[in-house]
Amino acid sequence: MGGMRTWLIIVALALLACLVVIGVRPDEPPAASTSASQSPSFEVRVEKPPSALPLFGLFGLIPAGIPGFDHASRGAAIGRVGHDRIELRAEGWDLAIEIDGEGRVAPGTHLVFPLELGGRQVTLRCRPADRRIGYLRITTPADAADFSGHFLVELATCENVESGKGLDWPPAPLTVRGSFGRLPHRVG
Repeated sequence: MGGMRTWLIIVALALLACLVVIGVRPDEPPAASTSASQSPSFEVRVEKPPSALPLFGLFGLIPAGIPGFDHASRGAAIGRVGHDRIELRAEGWDLAIEIDGEGRVAPGTHLVFPLELGGRQVTLRCRPADRRIGYLRITTPADAADFSGHFLVELATCENVESGKGLDWPPAPLTVRGSFGRLPHRVG
């Protein structure tokens, strides 16, 4: 009887430790890699919430991410870039983060990306909820010719791009994290 109780306590502590590890995530992504040529670079990662994963992603057996994209991805391109907006693209992907005058995520923020749902490939457009969570931080001086920094935004509502119908997925917001270096200022 005593051995069984000890075993149950060990299992419970292991599960608790797993839940703590899942809940602890860094707010800041690693800086985008910059080559010796000092060319523009960026990285975008999309993380599914643990509740969208089998067994809530316990034990790390199921990857929590949706493949993102970076400056080396096929079709990678830089759109408008400024202190209040950044647009990054790659084949099948389109990310726009807008910031309002008070530094908050604005309604124009969105991510379009391909995903397999229910055994078929769909293209989703996800946007922030009414209470928008996230930031865009520029780490270069205001008078610099190019921009470096990082961002984080939560996207809570998704729709099928083809049909325009809203989805009941994800069950909790997706987290989009990324970093960028030496992106040229572009307004149009």
